Amino acid sequence: MSNIILLGPPGAGKGTQARQLVESRGMVQLSTGDMLREAQASGSEMGKKVAEVIARGELVTDDIVIGLIREKIAEGAEGGFIFDGFPRTLGQADALGDLLAEMGLSLDGVIEMAVDDGALVARITGRSTCGGCGEVYHDQTKPWPADGKCSNCGSSDVKRRADDNEESLKTRLMEYYKKTSPLLGYYYAKGDLHSVDGLQAMEAVAADIAAALEA
Repeated sequence: MSNIILLGPPGAGKGTQARQLVESRGMVQLSTGDMLREAQASGSEMGKKVAEVIARGELVTDDIVIGLIREKIAEGAEGGFIFDGFPRTLGQADALGDLLAEMGLSLDGVIEMAVDDGALVARITGRSTCGGCGEVYHDQTKPWPADGKCSNCGSSDVKRRADDNEESLKTRLMEYYKKTSPLLGYYYAKGDLHSVDGLQAMEAVAADIAAALEA
């Protein structure tokens, strides 16, 4: 059982690697966005709090996000948890560490998927995904199948993000680096940080993550 944080800029492949870890190790991916949407739809007390905050146009507080994570952890996971999109700040990192300690768990590693910005721009601007299963395609390296159907699930629903263009991506990268740089130093100082080359082939990235987890 392992509990890890996946860090990496937009398009580094965090979602793809998280899905592989879920399938191969029985881990549970805790995505902040997914948890907030699920809470809103649930009608629970926590869900009502989330809905009220969002309805007022305010940002969801760290306390609410930590509360949602606590609920998910309490449900258990055979292979451990993948924290995706949280923490984003040093305060959130401290709060997550306190929560894990409170629940008798530990953080087993922080995986940084490092990328070259120029190569990342080329990767993202040609990217599309299957609306059915989330399989990722690329105009040059892995084109959408000629028959118009996803090779993984058979769906014909191909999606491109409106902000997958060079200007938007550079803005998103700058925001990521501003927020994440302190986290890299924080976890490096704790001896938890493992950096892998996120621009390798998917299988090679997965192998490096597996090696980091075993270490």
